[in-house]
Amino acid sequence: MPTDETLGFYAREAEAYATRAREADMERLRRFAGAIPPGGRVLELGCGGGHDSEELIRLGLDLLPTDGSPELVAQTARRLRRPAELLLFEDLADENLYAGIWANACLLHVPRAALPGILARIHRALRPGGLFQSSYKAGEREGHDRFGRFFNYPSADWLRGVHRDADWAAVTIEEDLSSGYDGEPTRWLHVTAVKRA
Repeated sequence: MPTDETLGFYAREAEAYATRAREADMERLRRFAGAIPPGGRVLELGCGGGHDSEELIRLGLDLLPTDGSPELVAQTARRLRRPAELLLFEDLADENLYAGIWANACLLHVPRAALPGILARIHRALRPGGLFQSSYKAGEREGHDRFGRFFNYPSADWLRGVHRDADWAAVTIEEDLSSGYDGEPTRWLHVTAVKRA
């Protein structure tokens, strides 16, 4: 459910976005992968240029990489030498299928009013006991960055409330300071949630 302006940015910048140096926290990604049962199916939302996809596959996960941008889906398929799928968050309709869902730095583009519905779809798509990981740029109100991309900029308290609406068994939020595509210092919120078994 990213805005047209946000999807337009990723269409224009797909190659540059996909070839930039990887910035994600590898320890967090490895912890996620280590918590998935052997052979467990994992859905990646917002795979971008396939940086995380490549590592998740290397760690032995049965991964389905998806993105809402056709251009980034093509970049991921090129990187992985295997298909990735075009999927908008609001079109996720699977039920009880995935042992884990990885959504690194993508749901931050969903308008706040729409996020509870997207989280409900993610909750339905997970198997009981399934693990969900997402991350957001922290803030207090929705807005756009200097590239015109839309961000929901939530606080940790706001995110806790939204996840309570989806009835997760456990929700933890970690905070750190790093950067993103814009290279600017950014306060990040990393959410780990477990579907009730």
